[in-house]
Amino acid sequence: MIEKNYQPAEIEGRISAAWNAAGAFKAGRAERRNAEPFTIVIPPPNVTGSLHMGHALNNTLQDILCRFERMRGRDVLWQPGTDHAGIATQMVVERQLAARKEPGRRDIGREAFLEKVWAWKAESGGVIINQLKRLGASCDWSRERFTMDEGLSRAVAKVFCTLYAEGLIYKDKRLVNWDPKLLTAISDLEVQQIEVKGHLWYLRYPLEGAAFDPNDPKTFIVVATTRPETMLGDSGVAVNPGDERYSALIGRNVVLPLVGRLIPIVGDDYSDPEKGSGAVKITPAHDFNDFEVGKRHNLPQISVLDTEGRLTLTDNEDYLRGLPEGALMMAEELDGTERFAARKIIVAKLEEAGFLEKIEPNTHMVPHGDRSGVVIEPYLTDQWYVDAKTLAQPAIAAVRSGETSFVPKNWEKTYFEWMENIQPWCISRQLWWGHQIPAWYGPDGKVFVAETEDEAIGKALGYYVEQEVITPEQGDAMANDPAKLEGFITRDEDVLDTWFSSALWPFSTLGWPDTDTDVKRYYPTNVLVTGFDIIFFWVARMMMMGLHFMKDVPFPTIYIHALVRDEKGAKMSKSKGNVIDPLHLIDDYGADALRFTLAAMAAQGRDIKLSTQRVEGYRNFATKLWNASRFAEMNGCALAPGFDPEQARETLNRWIAHETAQATREVTEAIQAYRFNDAAGAIYRFVWNVYCDWYLELAKPVLTGPDSAAKSETQASVAWARDEILKLLHPFMPFITEELWATTAPRDAMLALTNWPLPADAFTIDPVVQAAMAGDPLAVPVLLPPVIETFSDPAAEAEIGWLIDLVTAIRSVRSEMNIPPATLFPLTLVSAPSETRERARRWSDVIKRLARVADISFADAPPQGSLQLLVRGEIAAIPLKGVVDLAAERARLDKEIAKADADIKRVDAKLGNADFVARAPEEVIDEQREKREEAQARRAKLLEALDRLKDVE
Repeated sequence: MIEKNYQPAEIEGRISAAWNAAGAFKAGRAERRNAEPFTIVIPPPNVTGSLHMGHALNNTLQDILCRFERMRGRDVLWQPGTDHAGIATQMVVERQLAARKEPGRRDIGREAFLEKVWAWKAESGGVIINQLKRLGASCDWSRERFTMDEGLSRAVAKVFCTLYAEGLIYKDKRLVNWDPKLLTAISDLEVQQIEVKGHLWYLRYPLEGAAFDPNDPKTFIVVATTRPETMLGDSGVAVNPGDERYSALIGRNVVLPLVGRLIPIVGDDYSDPEKGSGAVKITPAHDFNDFEVGKRHNLPQISVLDTEGRLTLTDNEDYLRGLPEGALMMAEELDGTERFAARKIIVAKLEEAGFLEKIEPNTHMVPHGDRSGVVIEPYLTDQWYVDAKTLAQPAIAAVRSGETSFVPKNWEKTYFEWMENIQPWCISRQLWWGHQIPAWYGPDGKVFVAETEDEAIGKALGYYVEQEVITPEQGDAMANDPAKLEGFITRDEDVLDTWFSSALWPFSTLGWPDTDTDVKRYYPTNVLVTGFDIIFFWVARMMMMGLHFMKDVPFPTIYIHALVRDEKGAKMSKSKGNVIDPLHLIDDYGADALRFTLAAMAAQGRDIKLSTQRVEGYRNFATKLWNASRFAEMNGCALAPGFDPEQARETLNRWIAHETAQATREVTEAIQAYRFNDAAGAIYRFVWNVYCDWYLELAKPVLTGPDSAAKSETQASVAWARDEILKLLHPFMPFITEELWATTAPRDAMLALTNWPLPADAFTIDPVVQAAMAGDPLAVPVLLPPVIETFSDPAAEAEIGWLIDLVTAIRSVRSEMNIPPATLFPLTLVSAPSETRERARRWSDVIKRLARVADISFADAPPQGSLQLLVRGEIAAIPLKGVVDLAAERARLDKEIAKADADIKRVDAKLGNADFVARAPEEVIDEQREKREEAQARRAKLLEALDRLKDVE
């Protein structure tokens, strides 16, 4: 029996436990071993993470697809797991050590620190997994993986060694994003560009051979820079070859101020004549653009900062090389100075010597570490790299050929722009937590890359024997005596970029390289659901690795969802205080309400403006379904054995079968096309409007009347339609539907494993598979994707649809003209054909009750002074004289129209103000546009009502 009140908190935990006990979400269930597989890999959340609204949206959409396909009979694998999140996790544990006043990681050493990280992971690392379960995620939790578990670690080592052997992984000295606080290279995704009000310093660089005179522009060239502290590492000055001011200077040298080093003036298109002075200093070791200019012109790379962002000069061979006598004093004075303190000293010395021309305020974007909060330093260092350009070519071709497609398709342009301009991928990180790079160094620095230390030792011994550094006998003795091997080779201390292991996720989680059983069944996956911000960092790299190692794309479809913003359209951030916690919404309104809200608003390519009012509204939707199910139960509605809605005799029941088929078709097609909002909208309209508002309302007289064949049929039909609703709604609102499914009737299976609501003949048996199953008593038929051809009864729709349209039109007039419910008026059907007359007589009592009509008559012409409604091509007339004060109603409508016009004018004034549009945040502009649309819609309705009044006169 259904409880009186719908309380999601009371049912969600219980339903979740029931799913788990039944193994409802396990892939490879015995009864589905011959079914077509459907696979999705979860974008692994950070093990340090907590559920945020992006997670909630992403996993809701994945769950809709998985539950939908599971109900369609497929063998669904939704692969869950978490990412080890190198920097984030290491920082969490380091902060924990500091809070407990325990020794830091460098004090306790690598091995002891990693033990503490694993201990933290065991204790606190499963938080987000439990939160995903609260959301209702139907993953196969028995297969949960972690990017640093033993199997995935073997996959990482295998991939690294293979790519190294193929020349696609190598070590190189290049610029990286360096975090001077965390002392590691970081990815572009971990860099946050922050607008800073800084300065542009204009510096005079003396021309070689000219007696420098600050008052004589012919003796120097002016360069503009935002970073005067790095000028000590300048190795050139660039001007645009087409800039007539400087073209004659190309090829000459300048004397680097304060240093005395001669550096060349080069011509390069990188220099923009319209910016600054048109001449820029080139510091290849401290700027990504300068690095490329330096390569084009063979300029030296002079690094003048250390890993902590301090000037390093006195022991810096690159800096000291080529310095004139006497220049060492500057090096000694500044050596070890923090970069921003050095900036002030250098600017002061430049000004004192006449090299500073002017300083201008300059607002510009400065890269900061998203975790450390400090300014990121482009830093020249030895790192491991992947030849991403080579690996990208098949991944580009796969999308161009349509082997993999983006939904929405416009994201393919972003993908191509990134992939066609791809740079070497820096994969090493100066951390302790992560996959330690499988490379060892011999006594002479020789690198040995191997999957295990034993393999590396074998390679090293073989190499040094071959090079006659040691004899074969010495090699054998060392191989058989671990003590002699101690210190022989040392492992690279760096770990791999977290994205390296994540790139292998679609196949490493399936047991590769240890076994290929699951790889053969579940790879490639069917679709990837993810956000646009990691198309390059994760999606593209999975494409590259999947094609290289599996020789197939990891997924044929990539669905890119939008951002979840606040109700005004602003991006959520802690600093703005507008972050909406999904767990709080689940606590307040239930997981189903949150899930349905996100799905209903997930229009392709459009960000979601989330408000708690919307979630509350869909909680009311769940309550509506709950109450409708209770109404059905209280009125004895139960599905009779063998009931076939297509054989129903009552028009109303044939109509609901028709409408159910229509809703089934709409929801199915929308989910298949990843139009989640359309699918949610279709089922919402069907449940609220069709089933609750109309079908149950029209069925009430029969259900509350005396026993009859019509009543029995209607009771069965109400129960049947309710069950179809529960099936259709289950992917969106799994908890309430599973609960109602269990409490409304004895069931053979859980709703999660029940067939999708399509008639049996919508499925066909694959004859090839059927032949292969011969003689196997455990085999079950494999259902092919359904042909969406469902029951239809145009005659029933014409009759009940006419009734609904007529009542709706009359109710609209009442609402528009403020006619109170107690006021009854007559209804005249004009020139009605016999079919309509019969319908009106059959449904007379219903029309009178629902539309508040006094009586119904028929006439060849509309009565004088009546308002005429067009209902399915036929005229229905309502005499309004004496019912409505026409003059007062006209005045009211005119006043409301004027108010709408004023609202539109007010918004137009704002949007027409160029200064307002330029300064206002995007979400404010959107809000004004929405106000205008609302006012226009209101005005259109008012004008329609006014036009109706004219017809009365």
